[in-house]
Amino acid sequence: MRDAWRLAVGTLTAIPVAAPRVVDARTAGRAMLLAPVAVLPLGILVGLVGWVGERAGLNLLAVGILAVGALAAGSRAIHWDGLSDTADGLTASYDAERSLAVMKSGTSGPAGVIATVVVAGVQAASLATLFQTPRGATLAGLLVCASRVALSITCLRGVRAARPDGLGQPHSGTVAPLAAVVSWLVTAVLVALVADWAHLEAWRGLLAVVVAGLVVVLLVRRALRRFGGVTGDVYGAAIELALATLLLALT
Repeated sequence: MRDAWRLAVGTLTAIPVAAPRVVDARTAGRAMLLAPVAVLPLGILVGLVGWVGERAGLNLLAVGILAVGALAAGSRAIHWDGLSDTADGLTASYDAERSLAVMKSGTSGPAGVIATVVVAGVQAASLATLFQTPRGATLAGLLVCASRVALSITCLRGVRAARPDGLGQPHSGTVAPLAAVVSWLVTAVLVALVADWAHLEAWRGLLAVVVAGLVVVLLVRRALRRFGGVTGDVYGAAIELALATLLLALT
């Protein structure tokens, strides 16, 4: 479990941790399930940015943009790189090898740029709405953590890797279906409870998690059809899309 924790924190945040001693399928699967807890410092960071911005009387849209930037810095922006590459790959060609080559190139094409701008804009504007109250800022921090449960779907057993190398390969197919279901159920309950505490309807919290799950499932299905499997870029895209969906659904 210690290795799984180190793997989750080291992969998903910029927080320095010791390297895991063993990275096998069990460790990788546990790391993906621990992802929402591993990024708790990033959730706290976003909540604090919102709280300080509101208390200081700053323009909340600007504060939302700052929060998105702080979150990107806290994760080394790897999820945004994944979103951009995935968008470019999905629009590059119907040939899987060509699409994977485009994703691996590291450059951002028009589709990647637009996808990044749109998703970042949705996140920033939605955060601005939640930052109007301290409880809303707390909910925003929770949603940052909740969005990482998307990895339990991208790494679900039976979901194959698109290529034999890369970040996605060691983690693909490592999460058992029951564990994924439990992680999403726990997430749904927590989001609903905190949403209700933040003076939003609890059912909206449940609905937000359900819709986010559907978005991730659709992304994974599309990746399987177009790329022949998932990659680390798809993992990052799933996280950013899940967060944008959760935020938008609750605002």
